[in-house]
Amino acid sequence: MPTIPLTASVTEDDVYNKVAWRTIPLLFLCYIAAYLDRVNVGFAKLQMQADVADISDSVFGFGAGIFFLGYFIFEVPSNVLMEKVGARLWIARIMITWGIISSAMIFVNSKWIFYGLRLLLGLAEAGFFPGIILYLTYWFPSRRRGRAVALFMLAIALTGVIGGPLSGWILQACNGVAGLRGWQMLFLLEGIPSILLGLLIPFLLANRVRSAHWLNDEEKQLLEENLKAEEAHKKHLPLLRVFFDPKLLLFSLVYFCCVMGLYGTGFWIPQLIKNTGVKDPLDVGLLTAIPYGFGAIAMLVFGRSSDRYGERRWHFAVASILGAAGIVISNLFRQDTLAAMIGLTLATIGILAAFPVFWPMPTAVLAGTAAAAGIAWINSLGNLAGFFGPSIVGWFADLTKRSDYGLYVIAGILVLGAILVLAFVPPRVAADIDRS
Repeated sequence: MPTIPLTASVTEDDVYNKVAWRTIPLLFLCYIAAYLDRVNVGFAKLQMQADVADISDSVFGFGAGIFFLGYFIFEVPSNVLMEKVGARLWIARIMITWGIISSAMIFVNSKWIFYGLRLLLGLAEAGFFPGIILYLTYWFPSRRRGRAVALFMLAIALTGVIGGPLSGWILQACNGVAGLRGWQMLFLLEGIPSILLGLLIPFLLANRVRSAHWLNDEEKQLLEENLKAEEAHKKHLPLLRVFFDPKLLLFSLVYFCCVMGLYGTGFWIPQLIKNTGVKDPLDVGLLTAIPYGFGAIAMLVFGRSSDRYGERRWHFAVASILGAAGIVISNLFRQDTLAAMIGLTLATIGILAAFPVFWPMPTAVLAGTAAAAGIAWINSLGNLAGFFGPSIVGWFADLTKRSDYGLYVIAGILVLGAILVLAFVPPRVAADIDRS
């Protein structure tokens, strides 16, 4: 692939490292705030059910998942608007509104308010994740995108590492502060950072390469020429065709399987650990950090490896099958804290490692408005699994008094995702097109 020559003291790797350092840490912090606000309801559940009488396991599962219905409704319009308005203002708008709504969860006193606020939170946050995936395509060509996505999505794992102990500590230490229960303080204290970061975004984030004041003209030219060379290989689909394109529908189904694993287990990990006999909320939080810590390492390893070899399909399949195996192990030994933690750790490693390997596949073949709408369409359809996953586990838990049956279903869906990629995604599509 043609590149623009740089001065002898500056290499292409130097330029992309510079871009990564100026963009990804900020996006990383934003995603920590977003993901924490999305899943802290799993920790709030440990106390909320005692205070709000009509929140059963099935109500909790439905409420945790209804977030993704709001997400689904507004995600494609949100990403198209970001393409028009610019990333700085649109991402700031998303973060401020979701921070306010997340903090408003302190007012939950019935299942209907719980449902309503979770739905509004999904509407507010819609577009953030696909917007960032789209934003990374403004800077990184496909062959470098696996590592970039891994670094950004590492926020999920780090949120598990720091968010679990933090949430457990808030539940324990802040119970009764200002007349609020621990779970109410949890929502309030973890919603404020999203608002503050949203206010800072317009001053810290560049919309595109050309507006980045921290790049010189030579560096901007290199980045733009590399992206233009890749654009020639991509699809420029009409907007309406995006919704019916067979490849995008396939990627949406595969992503559905990924998200089913992420949220089908993620919302329930605190409860699963508690069920092994760990009662103290802080201890639950500390143990929750272990799977996510190993998951963080796996995301970097799989993302870097898939970039290095220009191969996504087998990396994705191995990660998904490992995630399914971990779920099975954690359920078979659900009464043994050590064995269950080993299973949950393997599950989290596999589930998280699949994401940075997945996203370079569809983004390698989409361009222009098709990229904005296509990424959002894949993410919105796939994230419907965020509704079904927790609901399935909650429904089985209420029906059978055991959560493991629902988790076995989720393990099977992860295996299905691996099969779909190996059977129907051509190696040419899954490889980096700009390597040829």
